[in-house]
Amino acid sequence: MKMQVDDTMQRNNLVSREELQRQSEELLTALLQAIKKGNFDNVYTDDYAQVNDILSDISVMRARQGFSPRETNRFVLSLKQALCDVLEQEHAGTPEVLYKEILQVNSLLDNLSIIAFETYIKGREDVILRQSDEINEISTPVIRVWEGILALPIIGTLDSSRTQTVMENLLQEIVETGSSIAILDISGVPTVDSMVAQHLIKTVSATRLMGAECIISGIRPEIAQTIVHLGIDLSNIVTKATLASALQVAFARLNLQVRSIDRMAAPLLK
Repeated sequence: MKMQVDDTMQRNNLVSREELQRQSEELLTALLQAIKKGNFDNVYTDDYAQVNDILSDISVMRARQGFSPRETNRFVLSLKQALCDVLEQEHAGTPEVLYKEILQVNSLLDNLSIIAFETYIKGREDVILRQSDEINEISTPVIRVWEGILALPIIGTLDSSRTQTVMENLLQEIVETGSSIAILDISGVPTVDSMVAQHLIKTVSATRLMGAECIISGIRPEIAQTIVHLGIDLSNIVTKATLASALQVAFARLNLQVRSIDRMAAPLLK
């Protein structure tokens, strides 16, 4: 506990001293139970099942709380240092015994620290994947701009996973609103390569299968040149330079007309 609390990287804002005490006592109790049968070598046996579970729970929790790998591994390594200090005191007069005991402790705690580190990495990967999914959901909003017209502004790079999210959100909204026109605005897409173009074509095809027409807007000059150089055929897809132009096409498809009203004349017409 002293080594963990004295550690300059210890962050009291993430874990209280009482919680740290509880976790340390829990690990020590399980470890004492595990070594009763004399197994100091293989931490992957049933003897160490409870120890591994405790380390895994703590590592995953710390990964979610924002602890660094060093801070997480310090939880195990501080125990190794404490045990070595005790062994030095008990076997000060027998260096041969001390050497063997320290080797055994180092091997045991190093293996446990590997388990803690591996679990921490898995926990961080889960956090990153969850955050990535949440960001994809937020960054692909389907907007109902008019009765029967949906717009989906795409910001950032399209990959296979994100394309799937885009298609699912768009198709679901088409079903729920009964819209017949969907506008994919790629103004926020930095570059368009063959892979991104293929993802766009897949989205357009899926939209058509749902009975809706798809318009791609935000075709900048550099994107148009890239598409031509790549030899990608978008001739059967309506494309426009701006979202406003795409909306004009959508209004024309639905036989709608937007007119400006003279505010001075409006009361008379009323």
